[in-house]
Amino acid sequence: MTMAPSASDVSFDPYDLEIRANPYAVYRRLRDEAPLYYNEQHDFYAVSRYQDMEFVLGEREQFISGKGETLDVLQTGTPSPPGLFINEDGALHAMHRAIVSILFTPRAISNLEPHIRKFCADILDSLAGVERFDFVRDFASQVPMRVVGMLIGIPEKDQEALRDHFEVFLQARPDDTASPLEGIGASVGFFTDYIDWRAEHPSDDLMTTLLNHEFEDLTGATRRLTREEVLVFLILIASAGGDTTSRHIGWSGKVLGDNPDQRRLLVEDPSLIPNAVEEILRLEPPSYHVARYVTRDSEFHGRTVPEGSALVMLPGAANRDDRRFTDPDTVDVRRKMGRTLVFGYGAHHCLGAALARLEGRIVLEEVLKRFPDWEVDHDNAKLTDGFITRGWDTLPVVV
Repeated sequence: MTMAPSASDVSFDPYDLEIRANPYAVYRRLRDEAPLYYNEQHDFYAVSRYQDMEFVLGEREQFISGKGETLDVLQTGTPSPPGLFINEDGALHAMHRAIVSILFTPRAISNLEPHIRKFCADILDSLAGVERFDFVRDFASQVPMRVVGMLIGIPEKDQEALRDHFEVFLQARPDDTASPLEGIGASVGFFTDYIDWRAEHPSDDLMTTLLNHEFEDLTGATRRLTREEVLVFLILIASAGGDTTSRHIGWSGKVLGDNPDQRRLLVEDPSLIPNAVEEILRLEPPSYHVARYVTRDSEFHGRTVPEGSALVMLPGAANRDDRRFTDPDTVDVRRKMGRTLVFGYGAHHCLGAALARLEGRIVLEEVLKRFPDWEVDHDNAKLTDGFITRGWDTLPVVV
């Protein structure tokens, strides 16, 4: 296998916590000096420019998800369970994605708004009069947990345990015994009793919808989902929907805490909040990396990525590419955004994007009503350790 020569001495290791804490100087060097980067130690290629990431995400046959969407899963070759459509391609991916998409229609998302607003209000009102609180532990990790619990039909008394359960696997490091795919297997027992109960006691939640949904499978047969497929869908929605949205809300607290001028603009003009959500997502996307398997030799910047390689994309680098965005490292809640790659692009564009945006908007609206000013206690803030998503484990703020 021929390897693309290195064009620079820049080094990027997705497992390096020091780089992960503040990757943007490395990202800039990757974009400018090594737009196609090869890491010999971990045997992967990486692209960091917006145009290259957009191209890879749009090419469904040349760069596939069927061997895994993260570097660890792709390289270990661990097979994904049926229904884990983020790790599927072609007709199988389209079939499973179409089933889940019925849960995320514009009307379904809109109907969630009053419930999400109430969750936010209840949590924030409980913090009234405090001088400081943890933006993540006391707030950001609570809202998505409540939303996912309500969607799926998990009783409120069990929602915190569900969130903590997934945290173990989603924030696992390569040398940990846990992994995201192992987390799916370990989660089956968590959901089994709920599925059994809901089958006997239907409701208007997602679990009931999935249990009763009929569709035509790839053999042409009309059927309902198997028990395993329902379990995988529920686990995927519960894990991904909670983790990434929690990371985003935490970044909202960090970015606006560090940029009081931009925060004041939102207090004075709340109509800017939807655009501010997009700007915060662009600046600090929750996904740290996305991977694809290369099905045939592919050329980037005059160099070849051989068939069979792992190709990593870096959303945080692509969304700060000055070839696409003006003054990309500056926070500007009035920015004329255009499309970003925060939620992916093409066939695998995130199904939960509208829900994540809705939660992000409501969170800022409700927070800024009650806490128009806060400062981040940087000395006691701590990032999570995982390498799939990037965000805050603790983020104390003084209000």
